Amino acid sequence: MINMKKTLFTLLIFTMSFSINAQSIFGKWHSTNEDTGEIDSVIEVYKKDGKAYAKIIEIKNPDRKNAVCDLCEGKNNNKPILGLNILTGLEKDDDEWSGGKILDPRNGKIYKCYIKLEEPNKLKIRGYIGFALIGKTAYWTRAKE
Repeated sequence: MINMKKTLFTLLIFTMSFSINAQSIFGKWHSTNEDTGEIDSVIEVYKKDGKAYAKIIEIKNPDRKNAVCDLCEGKNNNKPILGLNILTGLEKDDDEWSGGKILDPRNGKIYKCYIKLEEPNKLKIRGYIGFALIGKTAYWTRAKE
């Protein structure tokens, strides 16, 4: 009886931790090319010092695996896109993370942004200049670990 209770308790903890993880912005996400509709990269969103960051951990197109951010300015100029931090310094604000920046390696521009978990496996990313009303929204889908 005690072993059965231990097993059920362990199973409950495991299930809760899995569902909590599924409800988090943290983890691996697929970024989709808006022109082709195909997944072009895998982004890892991680937490550091209480803030959210993200970096490109996989590029799907074999011809782009060694691409550099030639349109980026400053410290990111000509850095490899693979491994590049594209989200920096977002802080949790209720049900979204905001106050940080996002880098678009396709054009080298940096935007203010916020991210929000729309569904357990769908992340909304809104990049903008000035006001959030004027900007662009993308959606990432959770990658299978």
